Amino acid sequence: MDQNALRSLQAPLKEHYRSDPAAALVTLRAKGTLDDTTIACKVETGKALSVVAGLHPATGGSGVELCSGDMLLEALVACAGVTLKAVATALAIPLRSGAVMAEGDLDFRGTLGVDKEAPVGFAEIRLTFRIDTNASEEQLAQLFKLTERYCVVYQTLRGGVPVTIHLDRA
Repeated sequence: MDQNALRSLQAPLKEHYRSDPAAALVTLRAKGTLDDTTIACKVETGKALSVVAGLHPATGGSGVELCSGDMLLEALVACAGVTLKAVATALAIPLRSGAVMAEGDLDFRGTLGVDKEAPVGFAEIRLTFRIDTNASEEQLAQLFKLTERYCVVYQTLRGGVPVTIHLDRA
């Protein structure tokens, strides 16, 4: 896809959202089913696929199921990669190749309740882009700035968002 094709694809959406801001508000959903026999949750992806999430090996998991922490990093990588590619396309910055990597530090004493002072969750996440391009330093700065600005998962993690939790009986 090139710059013109992307603009053609997005122009009617942008115009629709300008004229009807409420149409731009979309609720995304995720659903999982608890496994009866193991400590796992089958997550439906919405694309006729499902993944099974379980305990990380550092908390007693087998390593066969996906770890939700890994899935969080994978979501960040996916969003950042798609955003980078879309911004590069919109700015007509040619990318010969690229990779996006995320890594995060966890102290499993927190999630296992071994140390009440140890944090539960990531202490730090690092996102790295490695791209092969002949773009100028100015173009790269703009690419990076806009990728950071428009990456939904990055902005959600960076800014935090209110999360509510409910427990209902089935």
